[in-house]
Amino acid sequence: MTMKAVVFDAYGTLYDIQSVAAVTDKTFPGYGELITQVWRVKQLEYTWLRSLMRRYADFSVITRESLSYTLKILGLKCDVSIFEEIMDKYVHLDLYPDAKPALLSLKSYKRAILSNGSTEMLASLVRNTGLDTILDATISIDANRIFKPSPDAYSLIESRLGVRPSDVLFVSSNPWDAIGAKAVGLKVAWIERVTPEAMQKACERADLVAPLTMFRALRTQMDELGLEPDYKVNGLAALSDILPTNPEISSSVQV
Repeated sequence: MTMKAVVFDAYGTLYDIQSVAAVTDKTFPGYGELITQVWRVKQLEYTWLRSLMRRYADFSVITRESLSYTLKILGLKCDVSIFEEIMDKYVHLDLYPDAKPALLSLKSYKRAILSNGSTEMLASLVRNTGLDTILDATISIDANRIFKPSPDAYSLIESRLGVRPSDVLFVSSNPWDAIGAKAVGLKVAWIERVTPEAMQKACERADLVAPLTMFRALRTQMDELGLEPDYKVNGLAALSDILPTNPEISSSVQV
């Protein structure tokens, strides 16, 4: 396999979206992780609903709307300053520990982010975490005003990087994103952060499945849509097993 570019999803792939729990749990003790999970589910749902309804609003708006929904249904109230403090975490998310080393190891390739995040949110997040000096491009779907997994979102990779889909390895931990990229002809590496075995064990520990386990089952397991990623890896560091150090050298590695 000869690749010319490696393009990463941002939220959940390079950045740990669960790190917002540090703020939500401080504000609402005991509710932090539950808020984080419900917020993420509604955030994604709103991107898909707005795309289908053709009523685009950028990701900052959607993130606010989904947080408002989450706090309302959980019966939690906070003033404007606290709400803004929670929102601010989205531009200060924690990088996964293997994110920066993986990006640095791929310096022979064009490296970019393609994300549903708004242009402003992504620029702040990338700058705040020091990835602005590493990445060749940070691409927001804002340009085409439709969210992943629409084919129109992934088309921005070729138009911005000048690289054909068949020469791109797209990396995501989000199953719906991995399948969306595969559907348009990109090579795809899916990061399986939670294995089916781990899910099964979590379900076996109690008579009733915990709500947080249910949320993880909905968000982290590969979907049944007739498509499969080219590679399944357990972390960003494993990309070195797929990609040669020199992109001009073809590799026959199979994962």
